[in-house]
Amino acid sequence: MNNQLTIAMPKGRIFEEAYEMLIEAGFDLPTTMDISRKLMLEIPEENIRFILAKPMDVPTYVEHGVADIGIAGKDTLLEQQRKVHELLDLKISTCHIASAGLPNTVLDEIAPRIATKYPNVASAYYRERGEQVEIIGLNGSIELAPMIGLADRIVDIVSTGQTLKENGLVEYEYITDVSSRLIANPASYRMKNERIVDLVKRLKKCVK
Repeated sequence: MNNQLTIAMPKGRIFEEAYEMLIEAGFDLPTTMDISRKLMLEIPEENIRFILAKPMDVPTYVEHGVADIGIAGKDTLLEQQRKVHELLDLKISTCHIASAGLPNTVLDEIAPRIATKYPNVASAYYRERGEQVEIIGLNGSIELAPMIGLADRIVDIVSTGQTLKENGLVEYEYITDVSSRLIANPASYRMKNERIVDLVKRLKKCVK
């Protein structure tokens, strides 16, 4: 049986932070690695393969079993609702989801327009509050929506709040905390349980 562990990771800061955690957890990984153009990395010493993916694609790879485990933001997990096991909060890349808009704006009483790249998260939040809203799906530059009159508010990730400030927007409602989570494919979790549980135990000791 192939006991190689395939790990889907987002490129960028999350990869760097998670990779450091794996080294701290005692995994025999190269301390420096040029990943700028690579999509897959083989680590024969540990029988591990990394798939480098866009953050939004990591849960898809894990759900479909091409990756045994992965690291994904809680925002992506909430939005996509993939059939994966959430194993550990790594407490890296922490931020939160919030609503924001121009200062002193009064919402349309009938159905405020909310622009977001998280339509499911936004819909669930306003539904729980008993508020009817019109969701407008956008993929980038969400801050533009209130500035050009496309939406009354936005729902987006907020880290330092600097981007909102620079675009003249203010935060209105805190929705939920976000951090990177270790997730597993349910079948892989059964078939490679010993390896995955060992990895979780070792990483747990490195969570700050």
